[in-house]
Amino acid sequence: MLRKGIYIFLGILSVVLGVVGIFVPGLPTTPFLLLSSWLFYKSSKRLHDRLLRSRLGRYIRHYESGEGVPLASKLISIACMWGMVCFSAFFAIERFYLRVLLFVLAGIGTICVSLMVPTAKKDGKR
Repeated sequence: MLRKGIYIFLGILSVVLGVVGIFVPGLPTTPFLLLSSWLFYKSSKRLHDRLLRSRLGRYIRHYESGEGVPLASKLISIACMWGMVCFSAFFAIERFYLRVLLFVLAGIGTICVSLMVPTAKKDGKR
């Protein structure tokens, strides 16, 4: 019973972080929602089903079906990431080596999103 309560608490926390990730560049949405789905699956069928039926459930359904992410969404994500990186590098970080590290990490993030996240085709197939 304690494990079930912990899973439900962590699932709700993960949903909240996923929702925040919709609005905050750099904070992932889909991994938090996938974690929530798993936690709810292990603890509460009602919460799991409710999550899948919600507007957030589309992130999970797209992942599970292998449809991928629309190209426009990938481009917007990359642009938001680079916008925040540039803002941070030029207005918030003073040390040169931290700026270089930030740009290297942003480059790695761009490569990961570009190559590892599947892109949905216009007809809905990968």
